[in-house]
Amino acid sequence: MKMFRSFQTSLDPGLFGMVLLRFISSMIELSAAIAMFYLNDVRKALVINSLLAAIGPIVFIAATSIGLISVANSVSFGKLFLILIGVAFILIGILT
Repeated sequence: MKMFRSFQTSLDPGLFGMVLLRFISSMIELSAAIAMFYLNDVRKALVINSLLAAIGPIVFIAATSIGLISVANSVSFGKLFLILIGVAFILIGILT
C-alpha cells in the first residue's frame, strides 16, 4: 500500500503552486517560532508576531488567486463570482 502519491504522476501546476506557497509560509512561521523561543523576550516576540500578521493575508490572497486561476475554466461565472465574494468577506473579517 502506497501512502504517498508518486511524483512521477502528473500534478496540476496550480495545485503545485498553492502547495509550494503553503510550504514556504509554514517554514516562515516555524522560523518565527524558533526566533521567538531563542530571543526569549516578549517585546521582540510581539514584533515578530506582527510581521507574521502581515505575511498571512498575503499568502492567503496569493494561494487563493492561484487556485481561482486554475479552476476559472471549469467553474461557471456565477460560482466564480460567489467564491470571490466569499474571499472578500474573509479579507474584510481579517483586516477589520
